[in-house]
Amino acid sequence: MKARVAVIVPTCNAGSAFPMFLEALCGQDYPADITIVDSSSDDETVSFVCLFKLDLVEVSRASFNHGATRQLAVDRLVDYDVVVFLTQDAVFADETMLRKILVPFQDSATGAVCGRQLPREGAALIEKHARLYNYPSKSFFRSFHDVDLYGLKTAFISNSFAAYRVSVLRKIGGFPADVIFGEDMYVATKILKAGYKIAYAADACVYHSHSYSFWQEMQRYFDMGVFHAREPWIRQSLGGAEGEGLKFVFSEYKYLLKHAFWLVPEGMLRTLFRYAGFRLGLVERMLPLWSKRLLAMNKGYFT
Repeated sequence: MKARVAVIVPTCNAGSAFPMFLEALCGQDYPADITIVDSSSDDETVSFVCLFKLDLVEVSRASFNHGATRQLAVDRLVDYDVVVFLTQDAVFADETMLRKILVPFQDSATGAVCGRQLPREGAALIEKHARLYNYPSKSFFRSFHDVDLYGLKTAFISNSFAAYRVSVLRKIGGFPADVIFGEDMYVATKILKAGYKIAYAADACVYHSHSYSFWQEMQRYFDMGVFHAREPWIRQSLGGAEGEGLKFVFSEYKYLLKHAFWLVPEGMLRTLFRYAGFRLGLVERMLPLWSKRLLAMNKGYFT
């Protein structure tokens, strides 16, 4: 019997490219019930949702939280086996992607599956490297027994394209009520600690990457630092993020030296911004509120 699947997409001002996203989503060859959870968009996002005749849940922008809003959508699910999360800018590579991310659930010990993210068309080299480094071409399974080998990467998952077994998600308590972001890693760590596996499905792909400015790089890593500072049990369970960060930096430099050596200074500067943001995030409780709002990418978290 086919698994009953729900797809949940949080949106906020999804923009003119949203119809392309919806066409790819609605064109999948595996049946799924789709819910759009919109945070008070003031562009045409809601109109596009209505045009495609999808289920719409509207929440206030002020109440949005990366964990709580996703859990709100999960709580509406009845008799579903798997819930798939996408972000509004993660476009399916073809019509088979939803079906392919479900394959690892054939193993009853699989609690969640992370899909592969490919760089978007026109992505710059630094942007491309980030996707190639974090999302390899080979599928795998990981369990809590792999922590000594992979550390924090054991729980690597991204809700830009990820699937969860609903029964396991509910068993571990669902998404956290209040996180700046990182709700996916939070849940993945809980799943691993509960004895389940996290799978990576390399053949289930979306096009999704970002061209961040130096300041945006700092903001994103500030948020990451805040997340780890407020959820210290994750680093205690899996290890710190610094070691993995060094591996990424060396890989980026090697990639740039091979493909565009003149970008190495830019890469070095971005590394400084990332590191500064992360370290500031780790000590955010010592910072005044105005500076947190300035440094954060998810500014609504600090009220």
